[in-house]
Amino acid sequence: MTEIIDNGPSPLVTGIEAATIENTNYRTTLWTGSNLQITLMSIEPGHDIGLEAHPTHDQFLRIEQGQATVSMGPSKNELRVWQVGDGDAIVVPAGTWHNLISNGDVPLKVYSIYAPPQHPHGTVHVTKEESEKAEAAE
Repeated sequence: MTEIIDNGPSPLVTGIEAATIENTNYRTTLWTGSNLQITLMSIEPGHDIGLEAHPTHDQFLRIEQGQATVSMGPSKNELRVWQVGDGDAIVVPAGTWHNLISNGDVPLKVYSIYAPPQHPHGTVHVTKEESEKAEAAE
């Protein structure tokens, strides 16, 4: 695998599908600019991102490998559920509660675009636990 380095805000041309599938970290920032950020995620079968809402961030997710259950809604108690897989896109408006659960036989490979950026430039979280510790410290 080629090492992924966050070169934002410099211009970037990349094979996003290959980079997403090759990423083995829970989260790796691919590019961080002033107004948006691209992260790559690998979520093991049976694991999820956790129910969350980003009050000031819109989010776009694209599944490049695997199967998942997506839950989204205006509150934790009002969630609509979809089954998604390779090639599907998910758009999460700011303030929407959402979760993504990997439920296939292989790791779920996703890229996510946040506007504005959600994570510090160069963020790499090898595991979800590492991500949760970093977010709690922010």
